[in-house]
Amino acid sequence: MKIERVWAMPNKWSFEIKPIKLYLDTVLPKFDTIIEPFTGMHGRGTITNDLNPEFDTMYHMDAIDFLKTFVDKSADCVLFDPPYTLRQVKECYNMVGINSIGDNSKYFYSSLKDEISRIIKPNGCVISFGYSSNGIGKSRGFEIDYVMLIAHGGNHNDTIMTVEHKIG
Repeated sequence: MKIERVWAMPNKWSFEIKPIKLYLDTVLPKFDTIIEPFTGMHGRGTITNDLNPEFDTMYHMDAIDFLKTFVDKSADCVLFDPPYTLRQVKECYNMVGINSIGDNSKYFYSSLKDEISRIIKPNGCVISFGYSSNGIGKSRGFEIDYVMLIAHGGNHNDTIMTVEHKIG
């Protein structure tokens, strides 16, 4: 596993943070089917979704319902960039989706990871973003290849990008 730490200006849209953008520009062309359940304003997937109807995406569904529409082992890559906290749902998404998460954020994220594990092809890639490096997880059959810690300085939390592949 490779771990790298870089510094970059913070941005509420992860894919606009310079080192993340550069990494995705290099890696994503290798994949045919890139599923993105939380697209936001700067989507990079080939199949995009965001619950907020103001965003220009192919679908506007609850992320779990969206992932359930895919058959098993059908995705080459998933870009998993959910709201990191309920506060972020309120601030960045104009509270769209707050009712679907409610007080069950622990189970919400676990359910999403279960669905992502189900739809990823063997040796497929998941690129996750958040405040932790847990990714989808070893218990779901994933192995971490690369972690990028993006420090923002001052009072800003780091952004953590985890790249994993599904074993077998």
